Amino acid sequence: MIVSLTALLTSARTGASAASAMSAPAGLPASLDLAPALTGFGTGLGLIVAIGAQNAWVLRQGVRREHIGLVIAICALSDLVLITVGTGAIRIVTGLAPWVLEVLRWGGVVYLAVFAVSSFRSALRPGALEQSAARPAASVAATTLALTWLNPHVYLDTVLMLGTVTNNFGPTRWWAAAGACATSIVWFTGLGLGARALSGPLSSPRTWRAVDAVVGCVMVGVAARLALGA
Repeated sequence: MIVSLTALLTSARTGASAASAMSAPAGLPASLDLAPALTGFGTGLGLIVAIGAQNAWVLRQGVRREHIGLVIAICALSDLVLITVGTGAIRIVTGLAPWVLEVLRWGGVVYLAVFAVSSFRSALRPGALEQSAARPAASVAATTLALTWLNPHVYLDTVLMLGTVTNNFGPTRWWAAAGACATSIVWFTGLGLGARALSGPLSSPRTWRAVDAVVGCVMVGVAARLALGA
């Protein structure tokens, strides 16, 4: 998910202005003002829906019906932690970001490249679906954590960008953060369970080899963007 920081900051200012215009009527307590939460939800949705390594993995596991609840929980909880950090400590995170993101960038390139090769190999093996069906929960959890925490764009989106948006709301920034967190829960749950519901018609070996091939292409694309610093 590559979003121009300038465009995001402009959007954040627009969202903050809109939130002020939508604030609760006089006489209502501030706790009833949903504008920050709605802005956080909308901004988070705009950042999360793009196809990337994490979304491709959730789709993959949903189609396989393989520990999808675990995958959803890890992705959503990771976002909740990162959004909270971005909202509460944006200045500290910004100071650390240059070297932290550089380390994560190259770690992500290596991991995604290896993962892409594995996906392409699975796509070329006729028996790949059956052979990989018994993958243990620990292995799935490790892959989910790696695809989440080794991707520097996750930090740019959740910590820096969403952190900037939520902090524009001042005292009500935690309502905006709550809206962004709700986006992650709703999106990953819908994506994973939706793919699981469609796993029947999508479970043929030919379909699954196509899914593996698409996942491999996505991983290559993300790795290339990271390597080029895009």
